[in-house]
Amino acid sequence: MNQSFYPKDLAQFTFEKLKAANLQGHEHSSWLREDLLERLFSVCYQASLSTIEGRPVTCRLIMSSPEIFEQLAVGGLHCLRFAQHSDFSRQELRRLSTAADYTRSLLGICSLSGKVSIWGIVHSGSKWLHALQGGRASAPEMPDCLVVNITGPGHLEILWGTTVIAELVDGELAEFSTNVFRSKWLQNTFSEIRAERQILHRAAKSKAPTVWAELDPDLTRIIDQHMTQRVIAAMRAYRHGGTLLMIPPEKTSQLTTKNPFVSFKHIFVENEHRARFRTLIVSVMNRLAEIGAGSKVPVGWKDYQLTTDTEIGMLDEAIFELAHLIAALSVSDGAVVLSKRFEPLGFGAEIHCDTVGGVQVARALDLEGRRKVLESTNRVGTRHSSVYRFCQECKDCLAIVVSQDGAVQFVRFDDGVVTCWNHRSSFEFSTDF
Repeated sequence: MNQSFYPKDLAQFTFEKLKAANLQGHEHSSWLREDLLERLFSVCYQASLSTIEGRPVTCRLIMSSPEIFEQLAVGGLHCLRFAQHSDFSRQELRRLSTAADYTRSLLGICSLSGKVSIWGIVHSGSKWLHALQGGRASAPEMPDCLVVNITGPGHLEILWGTTVIAELVDGELAEFSTNVFRSKWLQNTFSEIRAERQILHRAAKSKAPTVWAELDPDLTRIIDQHMTQRVIAAMRAYRHGGTLLMIPPEKTSQLTTKNPFVSFKHIFVENEHRARFRTLIVSVMNRLAEIGAGSKVPVGWKDYQLTTDTEIGMLDEAIFELAHLIAALSVSDGAVVLSKRFEPLGFGAEIHCDTVGGVQVARALDLEGRRKVLESTNRVGTRHSSVYRFCQECKDCLAIVVSQDGAVQFVRFDDGVVTCWNHRSSFEFSTDF
């Protein structure tokens, strides 16, 4: 029987992590007490299991004195103090969660003489979500202190500033949030596609009437990541569930004609419009290099975020709309099939793979899939089981499955077995994208 973990275990785990980080003497080190952490996590856990007006209780808490926000004027954070502190209890947390919207605010928590209380609301705005859901906007700076995200029933995320320390979900304890976008294997999956774009960009650069700036090689990887995050965020917002199948460009003709693996209700004609994402991203590369002329360092993601150039803004908006178009296709029954160039090949796709002897599936226990545990497929639905069969037969493909409840799973054939990653991040109930 698998071991289940609770707030006390989470407190012990977090305490050891903070202690190992040598934070003694830090201005927020007053939370370096296991009993305080247990009290904090216990109340948050109990609040997460309750509802308010039929909705799950979700909120973010920041463990800091209000003075730090007023003294340091941390960029973009707006602090409103209560004239009188509120008790830190399940009921009060439940009630105040409606005033401190998860996507835009945090509840300020402090500890005085061992007594925990709520001192006010810190408004952050929703830009912090762009790091998770995709987008150019940059988030306000967060101070180095303890943060707790209550994202769903029994689901707590513990952070130090913006760094995830631990996560408690479904009775499991992990020391990181399984954000698949941080994995090297996912980055490598699209390396050949990024190389294609570099060739197109260099060709344009060689014909330019002026000298363009050099680009950071990581720029298009980050744009790819944000594109995928936007698609997933939009799919989750529909609350319908859906599947994306991403196939190598060289298999496009094979899998869009009669084949034993997948059939389509609707296939898109191969033309420039289908290849729109590559056109958009190469245009971004060219324009950034053009307006960055004279820069002594390569132009990269930060420049893309901060530029006020009208053309870049229009290109970014077009990428945003393409992400929503792809997400909308997933609402139709069947999978959406894309090339790894993000070309939508068709939708309403039905998987036909019949694997003799069934499919062996492993769940990755770390980002790179070095540690795995075999999973039973008896309890998964048709959507997941068909994807597992597809990845067993088409070993160089990648699948992303979004469940109706918002759960996200990445699936691919890895090291001799179909492997799935349960993608988790900090926006379980957010639809603000």
